[in-house]
Amino acid sequence: MDINKKNLIILHLTVLIWGFTGVLGKVISIDAVPLVWYRVLIGTSTLFLWFIATKKNIKITKLQFIQFFLTGGIVAIHWIFFFHAIKVSTVSVTLVCLSSFTLFTAILEPLIKKQSIQMGDVLIGLLIILGIYMIFKFEGQYTLGIIFGLLAAVASSLFSTINSTLVQKSEPSIIGFYELVGGLFWITIYRIYDGSFQNMSFNLSVNNWIYIGILGTLCTSVAYVAGVSVMRTLSAFRVALVTNLEPVYGIILAYFFFKDKEQMTGGFYIGAMIILGAVFLYPVYKKRYNKG
Repeated sequence: MDINKKNLIILHLTVLIWGFTGVLGKVISIDAVPLVWYRVLIGTSTLFLWFIATKKNIKITKLQFIQFFLTGGIVAIHWIFFFHAIKVSTVSVTLVCLSSFTLFTAILEPLIKKQSIQMGDVLIGLLIILGIYMIFKFEGQYTLGIIFGLLAAVASSLFSTINSTLVQKSEPSIIGFYELVGGLFWITIYRIYDGSFQNMSFNLSVNNWIYIGILGTLCTSVAYVAGVSVMRTLSAFRVALVTNLEPVYGIILAYFFFKDKEQMTGGFYIGAMIILGAVFLYPVYKKRYNKG
């Protein structure tokens, strides 16, 4: 099989796995903060074992460590908001709201990199805002979930923008590992502060351990390594288009697993289609703009 076709299949499977995290977040019966703590602990451990097995040099400078370590805190916040949104609403609502990270990236990236905001970015952003308004209007009972889903999108946009700069000087897998280490540290500090760490019990159900194990290994470290590896041969444009399928895959999986619990109003699906349409349109517009 052609290497590009093989990597495209791997990328689709990786995005499908990322979409599956929403389902796992719903079926794991512990709160978002301890859930993310377990995720980063397992993800960090398995990535470290992978580095040992491949004899990879993971030495970095002090400045790089500080940058990755602090960014890891933003990653942890993103995951906590994401899973909390799922807990208080539905997988579908959360994933569609998370798709709005394109809007926040269009705002944050020019600010952080001191670039001008393009008119096309503004128009795409307005479409996404319209979609979000539709969801708020027709799914008002999930307002808290929508808010946390949008906050998760903001955090995702922030660390993605930061990583787009960091990746120019460091290998993605190294960045990911130290960001997970940082995320684990900051969540542990928070849990010590709120008292939950001292009273933590590892006495979880067998199902919870199985789901957490899948989340920490397959959906975190394995998917991360696979997602990074395909970027060596696939164009950034193709990766962006396929990655945008995450909410689509996630919503389909959620409906398959939870049936009527994921059934939404017609207004929600109109809003979702507007947002997803804008999200898919964004990389197409960017590619043409960059050519121009």
